[in-house]
Amino acid sequence: MMKVAVASDHGGYKLKEEIKVYLEELSIEYKDFGCHNEESVDYPEYAAIAAKAVASEEYTCGIIICGTGIGVSIAANKIKGIRAANCHDCFSAQATREHNDANVLTLGERVVGPGLAKMIVKIFLETEFQGGRHQRRIGQITELEM
Repeated sequence: MMKVAVASDHGGYKLKEEIKVYLEELSIEYKDFGCHNEESVDYPEYAAIAAKAVASEEYTCGIIICGTGIGVSIAANKIKGIRAANCHDCFSAQATREHNDANVLTLGERVVGPGLAKMIVKIFLETEFQGGRHQRRIGQITELEM
């Protein structure tokens, strides 16, 4: 059963709340790791909490949101075992699952609207890793982790 770790900073809070409702509509279990309002917070803290939950394999994958998706992607990718991809279109969401076996999706509230974000989330959650030649590359990425 899929379990999703969800988090945001203040710049992604509104979109995170919409994504949570969407996950409920899809009957997907999730946990909100914060933040819990629009007061200014430091995004690396929330990205790390959610990414560590995914890296521990307690959660299948993660969705982390900030203003652009860039900062939380950089922060999440510092956690060993995380392959976070910042996606602002449906093709990237599909390709990063098929080819990169991404386990964290990052989104930018100031970049994508809620309708497109929901489509990206759905594709990310439903797309399977293709393995094959891509598995070798994932192994090479893992070897880069310190």
